[in-house]
Amino acid sequence: MLTIRGVIPPMLTPFRENGDVDYDAHSRNITRWNQVDLGGYLVLGSNGETPYLTEAEKLKLIELTVQQAAKGRTIIAGTGLESTRETIRLTNLAAELGVHAALVLTPSYFGPQMTDEALIRHFRHVANASPIPILLYSVPAYTHLTISVEAVQKLSEHANIIGMKDSSGDVPRLASLKNAVPPDFHLIVGTASAWYPALALGIRAGILALANIAGGLCANVQQLYDAGRYDEARMLHLKLVPVNAAITSTHGIAGLKHAATLLGYDGGYVRSPLVPLEEAAGDHIRGLLAESGLL
Repeated sequence: MLTIRGVIPPMLTPFRENGDVDYDAHSRNITRWNQVDLGGYLVLGSNGETPYLTEAEKLKLIELTVQQAAKGRTIIAGTGLESTRETIRLTNLAAELGVHAALVLTPSYFGPQMTDEALIRHFRHVANASPIPILLYSVPAYTHLTISVEAVQKLSEHANIIGMKDSSGDVPRLASLKNAVPPDFHLIVGTASAWYPALALGIRAGILALANIAGGLCANVQQLYDAGRYDEARMLHLKLVPVNAAITSTHGIAGLKHAATLLGYDGGYVRSPLVPLEEAAGDHIRGLLAESGLL
């Protein structure tokens, strides 16, 4: 059975100024991430601007990631689309390219109709048709929809649904989920702001935007915690929280890419309709990176 553990970046997608995907920059980023103590990679996550990618672009990014990732790292691809049929299709294409698991976003366009029954049926159909394990993906900040704990509990009984990424940042919800699912279900925290509390709840994997630029430090939080050095782990976590806030909720993906560029990665441009970072926001991020010791 697939084991998912450690810190996993939801990889940013570098774009050129004209809006084209910069595949060479993506490859350079992987080469650098390969030197960091990471558990694997998520290609086509929210931080990869996945809704703005064509299918051909998605498949090329998956192919490059599988080819260039360091041995032993878990490769997850975000394959969730609005329709069950298209989600199954993209999941199967990703499986053919060699990914180990698929992260499937909750469909949300027809939000009021996405009841527990509808979501359970959707995820079960995808899991039944997928040759690779499925992870549920709940990110209410973007979908404006939260899959219930009760629905997750029922879905966790499916043999091919092996985990879930919860990006709510809601620690009590994480605790409720942890109580509701089997011990071998891979509950994954989806924001670095909840990384230390998640570790205290027994969660052992994080798909963290911050890991794009500070994967080693995020991994250190887990290493310190696992070694019983709880105060050191907590202090390091607290040191990273302001940076995480800046590159997620405050300045978004443009902020993440700016920070990545400052730290020597190929951040690239955002793809329209996202807008470039304003100068004042860039100065704010630079200051936070300096204060945290990253820059």
